Amino acid sequence: MTADKEKRRAISREAARKRRQVESEVFGDLSRLLPLQPSVRANLDKPSVIRLTLSYIRMHALLKVNSATEAETSQSVKYGDVLEGGEEVCDGRRDHGEKETEEAEALGETHLHLSILEGFLMVLSSGGDMVYLSDNVSKYMGLTQTELMGHNIFDFIHPSDREEIRSNLQLMSEGLWCAATRTFVLRIKSTLTQRGRSANLKSATWKVLHCQGRVRLCSAPSAGSCLLLTCRPLPLSHTLLSTHTFTSQHSMDMRFTHCDQRVTLLLGYSPVELLGRSIYDFCHTLDTNCLTKNHLNLCFKSQSVSGQYRMLVRGGGYVWVESHCAVIPSVRASKSRPRSYQPLCIICVTYILSGVEEPSLQLSLDQTINRYHS
Repeated sequence: MTADKEKRRAISREAARKRRQVESEVFGDLSRLLPLQPSVRANLDKPSVIRLTLSYIRMHALLKVNSATEAETSQSVKYGDVLEGGEEVCDGRRDHGEKETEEAEALGETHLHLSILEGFLMVLSSGGDMVYLSDNVSKYMGLTQTELMGHNIFDFIHPSDREEIRSNLQLMSEGLWCAATRTFVLRIKSTLTQRGRSANLKSATWKVLHCQGRVRLCSAPSAGSCLLLTCRPLPLSHTLLSTHTFTSQHSMDMRFTHCDQRVTLLLGYSPVELLGRSIYDFCHTLDTNCLTKNHLNLCFKSQSVSGQYRMLVRGGGYVWVESHCAVIPSVRASKSRPRSYQPLCIICVTYILSGVEEPSLQLSLDQTINRYHS
């Protein structure tokens, strides 16, 4: 009886070993189909292979909807040589060489666009799954493309930002305002340290990203809909200054406490005239909602981008501007809360995006020339 049990156990162990071997071969074949570097594929475990495979299948379905018609029309003549007699001859070697050249050029253009963008691309499904991220995401978050793709974005964003993301995804699933540009500020986990090194995910900090994009509706049921986003970090140290920008310092209620001299050349006001005044006094009335949203993002998330709004010009008219803002915390903790640091001020870098429009139109008494000289 004991010999029979041992024999059955041996047969069971051998069957299990063969199943594991077949399973490993299947996962190995599946990982080799993924468009990743061999060094990256070698370190993937089985759950990661499944997660990345599902992401690439979904991304392929999204791209196939757009490229199917174009591919069908161009496939027959793309790599052929038409002779005088009307015959078409295809050279396999030439096809392969042309294909490699086109792929290299496309890859070079992609890297160029991403370097100009100073951010990374992200594709979200209606459920919040990160279907795709560009490979330069590690430069800004410390986490690699393969570590993030297939995961849900709610696992990586700040709990206070989940409702904002959920509302955008809900509008996407309902098919509302799909043509409108989505713009929001997001706090997401980053493993990058101040020295640029990558830390453990448990010790990750929050990085503020400015996300802009549109909803992509797909007619194919297998592809579904997605939210295409460009994500850029918002530290002021990355902001490029030019002759068409001015910096300003504000209290937490957005009153000017300091402004550089360039504001006189750009808007006509002297820095002294702005001190103690609110930025709401110098913006177009129709754009107060834009500034209010930016102000709330600053109070809750410490950094924000205002979006385009209009600032009134001394003498009449207005210019289109965009402000990049950040809350500067106090160096010392408050007495009532020893571990918390109270905000010290708000720093803004404002870009002038246009020339003066409607120069003969005065919308505020602050625009009159003689207001400060009476």
